[in-house]
Amino acid sequence: MPPLSDAPALISLLRHTTDGRRSKSGSHSHGTGFFKMFKLLPMLSSGCKMVALLGRHNRPLLTDRATTITLFGHRKGRLLLAIQEDTRSPPIFLIELPMQTTFFHKEMSSGLVKLVLESETRTHKRKLVEEFVWAVYCNGRKSGYSIRRKEQSDSERYVLQLLRGVSMGAGVLPCASEKDAALDGELTYMRARFERVVGSKDSEAFYMINPNDGGGTGGGTGANCVEAPELSIFLVRVK
Repeated sequence: MPPLSDAPALISLLRHTTDGRRSKSGSHSHGTGFFKMFKLLPMLSSGCKMVALLGRHNRPLLTDRATTITLFGHRKGRLLLAIQEDTRSPPIFLIELPMQTTFFHKEMSSGLVKLVLESETRTHKRKLVEEFVWAVYCNGRKSGYSIRRKEQSDSERYVLQLLRGVSMGAGVLPCASEKDAALDGELTYMRARFERVVGSKDSEAFYMINPNDGGGTGGGTGANCVEAPELSIFLVRVK
């Protein structure tokens, strides 16, 4: 990954986090908010009827303009990233990341994950999310290269269709077939709402919205109050 001095667009997006989203919780803030969110939400398993029920929603559960991001994949397979403005519509950005799903789970257990996707395309004829080839970094370490999907595969469409009524949560979904489960392991997902920040035509950032942020004027403090998002995703076009 290039030094930050060579990526002013990325630096400006990172400042959004460090200047405006400092944690008030001290030493207990590391990773607490992220995992607490999943304790508050139902885990969807293959034997849970909620999967079918949630899938029947005709309208998204979100009432604001937050972007929905889903990270999903089989435990023995690679992780996929889908960005949606409306969970009823196809994703505006879909890519298979060059990392195993289990690796991402281990990184999340550290309490802080930053994914950076860099495009080295020199032209500006396409929107940033329309670029195809991306170098992927996880917490500063290069994972490899990926190519953005033009269209969803049947298996990807299956997952997003199953989750179209889910606003946020994490857990295990029923596999499309017993063969998939036997070969690739459980199908896991994590979905959350993200604040989308457009730095320029060459840079965008997505900051996970923590349910603990609430919206009240008083706000809590102490070990249970975590303002900084534990998962951030950056899209950057390197000039």
